[in-house]
Amino acid sequence: SSSPLSAALPARPLPPGTLFPSFPLTSPPPLPSPGALCRTKPTDLVFIIDSSRSVRPHEFEKIKVFVSRVIEALDVGPNATRVGVINYASAVRSELALQGPQSKAALLQAVRSIQPLSTGTMTGLAIQFAISRAFSAAEGGRGSAPNFRKVAIVVTDGRPQDGVQDVSARARAAGIEIFAIGVGRVDMGTLRQMASEPLDEHVDYVESYSAIEKLTHKFQEAFCVVSDLCATGDHDCEQLCVSTPGAYRCACRDGFSLNSDGRTCTACSGGLGSALDLVFLIDGSKSVRPENFELVKKFINQIVDSLEVSDKQAQVGLVQYSSSVRQEFPLGQFKNKKDIKAAVKKMSYMEKGTMTGQALKYLVDSSFSTINGARPGVPKVGIVFTDGRSQDYISDAAKKAKDSGFRMFAVGVGNAVEDELREIASEPVAEHYFYTADFRTISKIGKKLQMKICVEEDPCECKSIVKFQTKVEDLINSLQQ
Repeated sequence: SSSPLSAALPARPLPPGTLFPSFPLTSPPPLPSPGALCRTKPTDLVFIIDSSRSVRPHEFEKIKVFVSRVIEALDVGPNATRVGVINYASAVRSELALQGPQSKAALLQAVRSIQPLSTGTMTGLAIQFAISRAFSAAEGGRGSAPNFRKVAIVVTDGRPQDGVQDVSARARAAGIEIFAIGVGRVDMGTLRQMASEPLDEHVDYVESYSAIEKLTHKFQEAFCVVSDLCATGDHDCEQLCVSTPGAYRCACRDGFSLNSDGRTCTACSGGLGSALDLVFLIDGSKSVRPENFELVKKFINQIVDSLEVSDKQAQVGLVQYSSSVRQEFPLGQFKNKKDIKAAVKKMSYMEKGTMTGQALKYLVDSSFSTINGARPGVPKVGIVFTDGRSQDYISDAAKKAKDSGFRMFAVGVGNAVEDELREIASEPVAEHYFYTADFRTISKIGKKLQMKICVEEDPCECKSIVKFQTKVEDLINSLQQ
């Protein structure tokens, strides 16, 4: 019934950031921003996010990244889409009211500062709070105005300790469209009780918080009225506009480089572009299985395709490891893409254990040494693939790789251990490690390997990196489709 829920709520609307009961606040690191734009139908959108004790702090950061990415794609403002955020565990906290500051920067700052409550899971209480407070006119809700959608996105990873069926029905009867996202060991029946019809459009499940970002595109598109912003001219690109569903990115004509504003272009002086020493460290353990090993080889070659390979530009090396470590070919052995790709295709599968620590040590001590073709003063990048827990200790070698100035990316598949991936990855960790449950989606991890390793003043010096970045972004963009 509604009375215990109502009784549990405070008597007056909560200003944003008011907590009941009170919890300490600290500020997490800022989130990356991919910058997508979309003309959205005016919507009152409230995120209802579970921060119960089963949600670990780094997992809660993933929820915040997801919320931020959806916000970044929205047309926000007092007369456009307004955003609110409710944070709940045993209690409910209003983090952001619909009447709060509605600039994109203010919204993203508010999301960054949210802290987990780390108590129980009162999902019904949170939905009642949305009906009574978050969508109310007093809090900035515009429910009485025509043509305004009211949407709630609930993210939870557990079984609620209270009832959700009746309160969700009341929310839907009040015109609130509910999307339910479940993570990990969530109770699917609960998600279906909460969500609006049709359920297949309003219920989503991901196996872990690492995978929640793949829902970003779905929700960006869900709020988009215009899907091809390039075609409608609704963009600010100086030269070329590349359309993605509900969003776009800018590009430049050959001979120009995209500036750091992501919008304008600078003419190149004909330089050869930036040099890069890139070594792949590939798990060839028996758990990978032969058909998946072929998919890994295809992914390596997708990355190679996006490079400018030459003595002066990108060099590629490849190391495979299982119970031992085998250098397939060193940096600079092959001078063009065709030869590198042929060598990758020929690589045979070792099929034994998983000595990731030993492999990382080899990368540090040998792969990036001048005797193995590395060039002094050239940026060094390592991309480590693994599908399971290491059978040896990785901490020292992982730390040494980063301390040596190497940019380390960790890609995990299947039974890979998230803590190990994070340990291998460079800072900021969230931008340097990726996980997918299935080898078939490995070719889509491209979008995220955004290589921001250009430090030169002249953007043309970074031309090969910029090209690498945009092509790999395209590859991995498909992960989010």
